[in-house]
Amino acid sequence: MTVFHRNETREPLPQALRGGVIAIGNFDGVHRGHQSVLNRALEEARARGVPALVLTFEPHPRSVFRPDQPVFRLTPAPLKARILEGMGFSAVIEYPFDRTFSELTASDFIRSVLMDWLHASHVVTGFDFHFGKGREGGPAFLMAAGGENGFGVTLVDAFRDENASVISSSHIRALLGEGDVSHAAGLLGYRYTVEAEVIDGKKLGRTLGYPTANMQLPPEVELRNGIYAVRFRRPDGSVHDGVASFGKRPTVDSNGIALLETFVFDFSGDLYGEICSVSFFGHLRDELKFDGLDPLVVQMKQDDAEARALLSGVNPLSMIDGKIAFASDKTP
Repeated sequence: MTVFHRNETREPLPQALRGGVIAIGNFDGVHRGHQSVLNRALEEARARGVPALVLTFEPHPRSVFRPDQPVFRLTPAPLKARILEGMGFSAVIEYPFDRTFSELTASDFIRSVLMDWLHASHVVTGFDFHFGKGREGGPAFLMAAGGENGFGVTLVDAFRDENASVISSSHIRALLGEGDVSHAAGLLGYRYTVEAEVIDGKKLGRTLGYPTANMQLPPEVELRNGIYAVRFRRPDGSVHDGVASFGKRPTVDSNGIALLETFVFDFSGDLYGEICSVSFFGHLRDELKFDGLDPLVVQMKQDDAEARALLSGVNPLSMIDGKIAFASDKTP
């Protein structure tokens, strides 16, 4: 995926990407609501015969204004870019968001970003998009600017789910905090997925007959601690079912650091150093503290069997498969 950053050198955008249709938004999660905006941009680009680009902002604005309260990112930048590539976008523009950029007026944003750098022919965004210093630029301002500067504007209404509720990233974060990964998948349009490097661990699982691939997730991840049925994807594209524990391992560890530990079914080999992804299909139970290792192993066997049973009835493509987000099925 081609990802561009506006930097101090003010490098021009490649000629082949100028004059495209620009979808603007943060798009954390690239959920079904976001997809309604993004798909509209893709349709417009195809109709015009021009490239489709996404303009987003990194880091998340809340991380700039409230660094002590970092936002739980549903899709960190690399994962978000891959989903957007899978949807069919030609490039992602990750515009650096800092306090200096936040002081840019709405008029300057139109001129310096949309016109002088991107040479936008059309802009697609949500109906409530605001931009510029003090959020002075709103939908009416954007429409007027498009008329004055020769680019079209499409504002997309809020997307609602089957219960007529507006889909939002904050709602999805709350569902994940409850461990409700199935409901979250229905709003995302794919299974919630994380990716990280497989790191070395204490290898206790190996001695218990359940070797795990250990991954350290960002501390702001607010997924409910517990045991999950998952699918595990390696960089080579191979996908394996598995059962994962996310939490602080109260029976065997007390350092207070949460780890994602995945027992990958029917796999043997070295995963250390690989950047792998884990997609969550069902919450099996909360994290528990056991009175010793023997009852822990008994429970692990039950978790293994329950995860295999759950995953046996699930569409094997209902996860992020490297390049594309497949629509999630209805299996709980």
